[in-house]
Amino acid sequence: METLATILHADLDAFYASVEQLLNPSLRGKPIAVGGGVVLAASYEAKAFGVRGGMPGRRARELCPQLIFVGGNFKDYKRLGDAAIEVLGDFTPLVERISIDEAFADVAGCTHLFGSPVEIAVKVRWRVREELGLPISVGIARTKHLAKIASQVAKPDGLVVVDPGTELEFLHDLPVELMWGVGPVTKAKLTELGILTIGQLANTPGRSLERLLGPAAGEKLSALAWNRDPREIRTHHRARSAGAQSALGRKPAVERVIKPTLLHLADRVATRLRAKSLAGSTVTARVRFADLRAVTRSMTLDVPISATVMLAEIGEELVRAALADHPEERTITLLAISVSHLRSQPEIQLDLPLGLPDESRRPGAGRGIARWTADRAVDAIRERFGWAAVGYGSAALEITRSVPDAFRELAEKDL
Repeated sequence: METLATILHADLDAFYASVEQLLNPSLRGKPIAVGGGVVLAASYEAKAFGVRGGMPGRRARELCPQLIFVGGNFKDYKRLGDAAIEVLGDFTPLVERISIDEAFADVAGCTHLFGSPVEIAVKVRWRVREELGLPISVGIARTKHLAKIASQVAKPDGLVVVDPGTELEFLHDLPVELMWGVGPVTKAKLTELGILTIGQLANTPGRSLERLLGPAAGEKLSALAWNRDPREIRTHHRARSAGAQSALGRKPAVERVIKPTLLHLADRVATRLRAKSLAGSTVTARVRFADLRAVTRSMTLDVPISATVMLAEIGEELVRAALADHPEERTITLLAISVSHLRSQPEIQLDLPLGLPDESRRPGAGRGIARWTADRAVDAIRERFGWAAVGYGSAALEITRSVPDAFRELAEKDL
């Protein structure tokens, strides 16, 4: 018996820019970008000129001289994003939100109430447009991966249904970069092998993909290319990682840029971990260079951490290691830090002063307890008086943030 296509992927179109055009009707139909030094988001009118998120503002203006920059109404982004996802929840309880502006929904159990999956999708799109004034694209398929691809094909402001009998016919003609997990680096590697479409990827021998991408990634992409995706909708799931990033424009790779940026990012991440009584044992730092190539370095600790300064120091060490491996790179455009392998840590267990080599990184050692105590005091002050009431040294006083904190908070999805 053939499984019906009941998975919806709903994705608000050019969300941040669409909200700005909604709030200011004079911007409708014009090329706009949210941001300033760095483009955070672009309208479809701006994308037609090649303007993209993450692009330096100067480059965006070169591509589109008539581009209009707006600062961003972050409270409205959250309000309208929440409202759009709630529309899906009016049709089915099986909703998995994956970002501020997109979600999966399984409508298999509610067709007797609201009609076929297509009819439900039409109603969702109509309500989001009528009640919120925003365009939303929806893809419908049997699997999450295919539904997400279908919603991308549906853009802007469309609906695409993939019939179970035509899945591979639909999928294999599409460009490989539409696949979940194929970013610029992976796309470039696949292009070197002449793999431009999902069908070409599907018909590439597994060993070739594994040599190119590694065993795990090669096997995963091969399965997705044949639409083998057993993942179900997860309405509640524990975060596997927490991270934050800062798009810097073009900055010199020097300590006065790196140190306060990483301290600010560590502050964001560690604060969220402590709020959930979590700590993580693997720290990953990412550096992006002027040509948009990125490198990552990771470190796994014996004991999970959630202390701000401790996380920042490890991040600095990882970034220095990445830069040492690329001495020719003198300009950076992005720094990111994340913590994974999370576990519950409602309390800190004290360590005996045994003189262990990693004692400075053990939360239960003397320095670790002092830092944790200071962090909790900062958390308490912020909870009562707001985030800006207190901060950490250079992160609070020196850093020039090209990406507003409010935008980072929206983009930090895991926690």
